[in-house]
Formats: sequence, structure tokens, C-alpha cells
Amino acid sequence: MAILGVNIDHVATVREARKTNEPDPVWAAALAELGGADGITIHLREDRRHIKERDLRILKESVAVPINLELACADDVLRIACETLPHQATLVPERREEVTTEGGLDVAGSRGKIGDAIRRLKDAGIFVSLFLDPDPKQLDAGIELGANAIELHTGPYAHATLRHHAQQTAATLLTLQHAGQKVRSAGIALDAGHGLTYRNVKPIAAIEGMRELNIGHSIIARAIMVGLEQAVRDMKRLIS
Repeated sequence: MAILGVNIDHVATVREARKTNEPDPVWAAALAELGGADGITIHLREDRRHIKERDLRILKESVAVPINLELACADDVLRIACETLPHQATLVPERREEVTTEGGLDVAGSRGKIGDAIRRLKDAGIFVSLFLDPDPKQLDAGIELGANAIELHTGPYAHATLRHHAQQTAATLLTLQHAGQKVRSAGIALDAGHGLTYRNVKPIAAIEGMRELNIGHSIIARAIMVGLEQAVRDMKRLIS
């Protein structure tokens, strides 16, 4: 059964809209835990547009579940990761102009830089995941570099479900299933995330060997209406 990592970046986004001290993502993490979250996911971006270093350090001291730190292969955030020692670090691509992460890492085209980042994190004792498109070339490169886990980018599948395009939904799901089989066959942990909602999560959770789903926007959106504890409970019920 897949476990649930709750991404609380959007709580910090609301805080930063007014440049104030609320809502506090640390409070959100506590509520997510009470709702049954198996982990807390945050993305410390280079431009610090939402999550701050302060948030990471307090969360590391206060939450009881593992922290999954998403970060780019940039020296300053790699240094912070190695200092704070989250349970897991997920390497993701970053572009300053993007609203959210738009695709997987280009591991095949950046083996040296990504390989160095993996080694640096693993040497610090951190479990390392790569956020990848379900592209065999990228998966092979990630496997060869020795990642502990691969998180499949589910964006195209999510877009297909949003448009109620049954044929495209089926095709993108099949691609993810084949990618999952490839990852599992290599003995690497299988995760998935991006654009997953209460309406489309079940088929992804049902992929054989799925370890963890990382979900943020949909949970925080529902939390506005029903509260964060209940929103997390609702998602947990669907994926289990």
C-alpha cells in the first residue's frame, strides 16, 4: 500500500503573498500529521519564493514523520540539505519563471552535475530520490547514477484526467505502469507525484510496488473547505 507525503509548499505561498507570518507551514505539518500524513514534503527553491530555510530547520526539529526535501542541484541548497539532514532529498529541475515544476530532471543530459549531487547527499546519509519523466532513457540514467528512489512525474496523466480525455488518460497511465515496472526491476523505490487529485489518484496508487505519493495542491485546496486534518484523511482513504 502506498504511503502519503503531504506537500505544504502552498501554505507558505499564502504566507508569502502578504510577506507576513501566517499561515505557518510548521502548524500545517502538525495538522497533516494528525490527519495521518506519512511524511511532509517541502521544496526549498533557490529563489525562496515560499518555503524558507527557517521552515526547514523548525520542521526538522518538530515533526515526527520523515521530511522529504525537494531541491535543485544547486550548491547553496545542497549545502543546507547536508547540514539539516532531512530523511529524504528529491532532486528536481527548477526554472525561475515557472509556477510549479514543469517536468522531470534531464539526467541523461546532466549526468555529471546530478551524479555529484547524489554522491554529496548520500555521503551525508540522506536517502536520495530523482523526479523523472517516465522516459526509459531518463530512467536508465537515474538507475545508473545510483538513486535510492525515483519519483515518476505524473503531470501528463493529471492533465489528461482534468480534460476528461479517456484515451489519453489510459495511454499516460500505461506509460507510468511500464516505467514503474522498470524502476522496481532495478531494485529502486518507486514514488509518484505532480497534479494528483482526489479524482485521479486511485489508479496511480494501484500501480504495483508504489511506495509513496507526494501530493500538495489538491490537499491544500480541499483543506480550505474542510480543514487540513480532514483533507489528509480523505486522501489517505483513497490511496489505501
